[in-house]
Amino acid sequence: MSENKFSANTAIIGAGAWGTAIAKIIAEKGNDVIIWALEEDTRDDINLLHENSRYLPEVNLPENIYSTTDITEAASGREFLILASPSLYLLDTVKNILSVSSVREGETAIAIITKGFLETPKGTRLILETLEDYLPGFYRQSLVYIAGPSHAEEVSMGKITGLIAASENAKNSIRFRDLLRSKSLFVFSSFDVRGVQVAAAAKNVIAIAFGMLDAFKDNSGIFGDGTESLLLAAGLNEIQSLGMAMGATHPETFTSISGIGDLDVTCRSIYGRNRRFGREIIEKNILDSFLNLEDLISRINELGYLPEGAAAAHHVKILAEKNRLKLPVSAGVYQILNREIKPMEFLENYLSELGN
Repeated sequence: MSENKFSANTAIIGAGAWGTAIAKIIAEKGNDVIIWALEEDTRDDINLLHENSRYLPEVNLPENIYSTTDITEAASGREFLILASPSLYLLDTVKNILSVSSVREGETAIAIITKGFLETPKGTRLILETLEDYLPGFYRQSLVYIAGPSHAEEVSMGKITGLIAASENAKNSIRFRDLLRSKSLFVFSSFDVRGVQVAAAAKNVIAIAFGMLDAFKDNSGIFGDGTESLLLAAGLNEIQSLGMAMGATHPETFTSISGIGDLDVTCRSIYGRNRRFGREIIEKNILDSFLNLEDLISRINELGYLPEGAAAAHHVKILAEKNRLKLPVSAGVYQILNREIKPMEFLENYLSELGN
């Protein structure tokens, strides 16, 4: 390893598609970036071939991106740390960096680009409030949450995309905004950390429903583009209801890029894993391989990709009950994934209720 690799000011913890795309954006601006990868073959791909064939194939990566499977090496002494592990594994990842001195002393600014809720001893919680319980006190109200209508594939190709950097610490929001923004990546600041987090997580549940409807539309005479827009609007209402109940501070969060923008691209884009999952529920009957939602989540790696909305459906159900909210689309997705109801049966019941 050459000395300049050690001097990287930015670390990405997680070498999935999104973490790799963000690393590429930062590296193209002349910053050395180190990525922590779980798999040795991914590490070697990045270091020797300058690509990530497992998670972001056919994308050439700058040579000033270096990868390691040693999470302590990746996190140590960095000015910026971006957590990109999937929500199912995020808490374990954070526990593995607590001993790093620059994190322990609060010297590293930390942002999270993971979308989802977390299962904790205190129940289902948002990502930032959970991590604040584990990280040193320096990070309370200083973490940055980054989300928005984006796909790793498009960002890595330089297609124009917008993100939100949400934090209660305006200085840190601006620092990460400046780190990330480029000619093709626009980044805006927000103080509504709770609203942005809820929108980023809950929209994946709606995208599963959208994928199922999209598959039905291909072979149905009754579902069309208008039906999908009906679902999109209903889904946005549910996301906003949940977000406001959980402490969102700005209603416009849900009508901006972190709300309707992220929901729309997740539902409609060919790159959306949750949309794909919904389609495959109909086209490939993939739920037949699982007993219920708990079984699906425990064996989710068997799908070959990770639809975050599966776990989110479980969490949204819990949060809706806790806050006494009626969220019929999200509840229907939960019932479908839990093998309680067939997709078409849910759609027919839901549309029948709308028509009355």
